[in-house]
Amino acid sequence: MLPSCPRFAAALIRPGRAGIIARARVMLLLASQGMAAAALAVSRIWPALTWRAVDGDLVAGEVRARLRPDNRWFLYFDTWRADACPPLADAVARDLGRDLCVTLEDAEYEALDACAEAGFAVHRRESSYRIPADPAVTGLAGAVLPAGLDVLSAADADITRLRLLDDALRQDVPGCEGWRWDAGQFRAETFSSFFDPATYLLAVGRASGEYAGLVRIWRNRAGPRLGLIAVLAQYRRRGVARALLGQAFAVLAGRGATSVTGEVDDTNVASVSLLTGLGARRYGGNVELIRRQPGR
Repeated sequence: MLPSCPRFAAALIRPGRAGIIARARVMLLLASQGMAAAALAVSRIWPALTWRAVDGDLVAGEVRARLRPDNRWFLYFDTWRADACPPLADAVARDLGRDLCVTLEDAEYEALDACAEAGFAVHRRESSYRIPADPAVTGLAGAVLPAGLDVLSAADADITRLRLLDDALRQDVPGCEGWRWDAGQFRAETFSSFFDPATYLLAVGRASGEYAGLVRIWRNRAGPRLGLIAVLAQYRRRGVARALLGQAFAVLAGRGATSVTGEVDDTNVASVSLLTGLGARRYGGNVELIRRQPGR
């Protein structure tokens, strides 16, 4: 959940809402045993950023491309045959001329093999954690903001300043370097049906009015999901992150929630230490793959 930098209270987990921008999910099935590999015809479905592979009259698979606000292209495969992955990836690479990324769960072994055949290699790994919401377990019950900082709900924040804060905090999040939100896209992402004003909180300077950091917990159908916990560099190492988490978790515990989920980059020792110190336990993970475009 925090970024892969040594500063303890920087930026936490996958900052996007699940299934919208942050993840590029691949669904792959291997061809049946004995099925002969056939030459697949691939064409783009205009005007969408979608490519389709066909074997005669049968659709073998599709892939959709999306450009994220960090200027990286992520692919979303939906294939019925593993041999559809390489020609689909080739077609997208040829048309876009850019590096291509995919995110898979680390137990999707067949899909990982298929993407490897298509030229993708592991770029980074994340672990998924389940964090207890009970203040008696996390030790957050007594966490308070340092003097001079107050709490503000994102519902009451200036949307432009909030967007710029989010952009700044993401620069320390592994896999989000260079992220810059479009104003309309940020508003739609923030105030979606997953938005919870009681658990999307900012720390604000009382005198300056400066936004110092934030905690963002989405109200997902599967349960609360920690999207980001982040603090600007000049406010770190003062307990701001723990105080924000404590206030948001207290709300969730009061509603009867027992846990919160979130992801952390495996190289981010400080973030892993923070979460495991709250009693978090790993229950899975995902792998980000990249296919480099020659010459870039």
